[in-house]
Amino acid sequence: MNTADFEFLASILKQRSGLVLAPEKAYLLESRLMPVARKFGFAGLPELIVTVRKERPEELLRDITEAMTTNESLFFRDMKPFDQFRNLVVPKLVESRQSTRRIRIWSAAASSGQEPYSIAIILMEMQSLLAGWDVEITATDISVEMLNRARSGLYTQFEVQRGLPIATLVKYFKQVGEKWRLDAGVRSMVKFKEFNLLDDPAALGRFDIVFCRNVLIYFDQQTKAEVLARIAKAMPGDGVLYLGGAETVLGITDRFVPITGHRGMYGIAGGEPALKSA
Repeated sequence: MNTADFEFLASILKQRSGLVLAPEKAYLLESRLMPVARKFGFAGLPELIVTVRKERPEELLRDITEAMTTNESLFFRDMKPFDQFRNLVVPKLVESRQSTRRIRIWSAAASSGQEPYSIAIILMEMQSLLAGWDVEITATDISVEMLNRARSGLYTQFEVQRGLPIATLVKYFKQVGEKWRLDAGVRSMVKFKEFNLLDDPAALGRFDIVFCRNVLIYFDQQTKAEVLARIAKAMPGDGVLYLGGAETVLGITDRFVPITGHRGMYGIAGGEPALKSA
């Protein structure tokens, strides 16, 4: 792929998804877009690029974007955030939300659903504490294909072996041929919606807890700041934001501050933190 074609496709991806693709990632464009080219009947990427340049067909642009923004997801990825969620965040919100008895959770860039379903399984295990509560989980992604996969709750043996304790697998999954299907009760706890993080999340409502983990690493500094500003507007003063272990808000935005002693957790700047500093 020549430099001009790479820069052309990279600019489209940046505009449509916020994804910033470095030149050394040209191989990733080629490997991920060849299946898209075949799907549309092109002999190769040059023909695909010519069509995009001339016609910009939305269906093709959508498939290109989905192919490049599909990211790996695991059940209970980096277990510590889920332990914090179970042992600290939910109990604290149960104390502070007695008047409404409602908690809303957003799993942003949910991919094939392992993160929101991990959250749902934890909440299922906390039924005694949450009896009579309205707890909503909204999971969003830019990829319609991934959302459809997530809604099915159907995972391969390889996928369920990664991060999912055997006791949890046996309790909440049933084998269907060579795959495993998540319990319908757990699936019903999650509402999946198509959403682009470059858009305003106001239509999704307000959220007490937001998981936006391992997503910002794909954006440039300005886009990171804009995404975080929009998320902050969708949260109350005592809301909790989860980012990936390698991500930070420092030097990017003043809308969030780290919650001391809890790596990867952030509170609203100037708000009343759900968790006091450790």
